[in-house]
Order: sequence, then structure tokens, then C-alpha cells
Amino acid sequence: MKQLLVLLSLIFSSQLAALPIPAAPDLEAKSYHMIDFHSGEVLASKNADLKLAPASMTKIMTALIVFREVNQGNLNLDEKVRISEKAWRTPGSRMFIEVNKFVTIDELLHGMLVQSGNDATVALAEHIAGDEATFSKLMNQVAQQLGMANSHFTNSSGLPDDKHYSSARDLAILTHALIKESPALYKINAIKEYTYNGITQQNRNKLLWRDDSVDGVKTGHTEDAGYCLVSSAVRDDMRLISVVMGTDSIAARNNVNQALLNYGYRFYTTHLLYKSQQTLADARVWKGAQQQLPVGLAEDLYLTVPRNQYKHLDASLELLPQLIAPIKKNQTVGTAIIKLKSDTVATRPLVALQDIAEGSLMQVLKDKALLMFE
Repeated sequence: MKQLLVLLSLIFSSQLAALPIPAAPDLEAKSYHMIDFHSGEVLASKNADLKLAPASMTKIMTALIVFREVNQGNLNLDEKVRISEKAWRTPGSRMFIEVNKFVTIDELLHGMLVQSGNDATVALAEHIAGDEATFSKLMNQVAQQLGMANSHFTNSSGLPDDKHYSSARDLAILTHALIKESPALYKINAIKEYTYNGITQQNRNKLLWRDDSVDGVKTGHTEDAGYCLVSSAVRDDMRLISVVMGTDSIAARNNVNQALLNYGYRFYTTHLLYKSQQTLADARVWKGAQQQLPVGLAEDLYLTVPRNQYKHLDASLELLPQLIAPIKKNQTVGTAIIKLKSDTVATRPLVALQDIAEGSLMQVLKDKALLMFE
């Protein structure tokens, strides 16, 4: 009887391990797109390239440009900005800055990202580019650099304009850049409320209260755009970015984002397979000052796989048949191939991790002779 129970237990465990991963949910929104931050793997997508009004999610692009200016030393967070009449008069959500007053970059960033202030956004755009029209040109240049193929910006805040649009995929690309380039400044997006000029306003991203793993990013709403939200969360060092566009209520945009995040974390895991510059193998080098070349990857390799499938990953390294010196660091010398069971799920170039100069005349002649027998 005991043996039968053990057998039944093994069969039951096997059945649990074999449970399939369900397809991503089909949710009520015009468009959505969810990716893993580290691997870039797409875990759920619907009409991801559909051009739609991004509303205040536009402010993610404005934030990226401001963050870059701060990181490059062109702006200081304590730097003061004189508020123009245009910024003061900008309609929509407001930080309640006053015309001709001076407000710091730091205050304006909080007003833009926490309070979604259109006035603060225009003030930042004017301070960087002189006027909002010129700033919009800069936004489009950055979008092109990032590969945002379905986006065009005509203003810094997301006010309605037929020529102002983006897509769920593009906003995921944009958000990835924001978090990767400026992790410290990105934390502003997690602040739940901010007080300026005696007025306290709450962050419109209600997932910050509902899910402790959520730390951003930006809501949006206009009559044309509907209710939108770019969210990002971290659970067990796995960060997901979820973009939802065109729902019919605040509750709907929260629910769709939450459903996507829960799906991603429930059924997938992300692993760091290899670090950049980690030696994965030593390759034979001919006619060089040394015979052994450490090889590895130029960038970290993260892989997102269905939960409980990590043990089925298999890595193989394919080196070029003959490596002849001189060899430069980061020169491609082969390919790393990652398979999940029989399916190839990732390939990356293997690169030289150091320079190898050409060897002495004696070494060159010796290796030349040996190569004749290879």
C-alpha cells in the first residue's frame, strides 16, 4: 500500500510539472503590450503597433529628455525655472505654478510625474529647448533614435492633437529607456502624493496603492485616448513593463494592467544566464603572443522562460574554426546558442574578452606549420 501511495505521488507530481502555460489573456482595451525589462521578451500583446493618442503618457518622453539633461550635467535639480505665461495658462491637469515665479527642476519633475501637471511639463520643455515647438522636434528625434516607429509628438504634455500619437509597443520601448538610463530619478514615479503651493495632489496611478510591487509609471486620459496606463513592477528581481491604452474607465485601466502583471509573474520567470565579460570558454588562438583567449558576451544575457522550465535550458558555444591573431577585444569569435528543450530561444555573439597581439616571427612560423595539419 505504501509503495502504491509513493507511485501515485510521483504520477501526480509529474502531472503538475507538465501543466501547460495558458495563452495571454484577451482583455478589454484597444491596445496593450507587456515585456520583461531585462530580457525584452514579449509576454502579452494586442494591437501593439496601433497608433493611438497617448494623452499624459507623453510625459514619459519629456521625463526621459529631462533626465538625460540632468545625467549629462546640463541641468541641475536645484536649478530654477522662470514660469512663462504660456506654461501657466496650459489647460488640463495642473501643478498650480504661478506666472513669473521661479520653480526648481526638481519641483517641476515632481509636479509633472506625480501630479501630472501640464503647466510643469511645458515649463520644463521651454527651459530645455526655448519653446515647446522646438522641444517637440527634440522628442521626435529621440523617438527615432529609440526605434519608436509608430510615434509622433507635437507637444510635451499629451494634449489632444491629430498629429500627436504613439503605440503600446513604442511606449514600452520608451519606458524601458527611462528606467534603464535613470534608475534613481525614475523613483519619482513611485511617489504617491506631492504638495506644492499648499496644494496636495495624489498620484493618479492607483496601482501604487493596490500592488506593493508597482513603482510607476504614468497614467493618461483624454476623451480621444480613453483611460491609459503604463505600469511597471518588480517581484523577485523580475521587472515587467505593461502598457494599456484605450480602456473605458479608471477601474478598467487598473484591472487590465493588474491582470497582465499577474499573468506575467504567475507563469514566467526571468534568469540572468551569463554576465557581460564573464569568461565562458578559452579559445585556441594561432600566430598570437598567447595561445588562449577568454571569450564571453558583450552584454548580460537574461532569458524569460515559462515557470519550472529553467532546468530544461541548454547552452552551447560555437567558436569560429580558426582564430588568427591579432585579435581585438569585443571582436566576434563565435556564437552562444541557448535552447529550451529542442527549441532555440536565444543566440548571442561570443566576443573576445581581451586583445591578443600577433606573436613573434618564430611563433607565427610554428603555428603556420601546425595549421597545415589541422
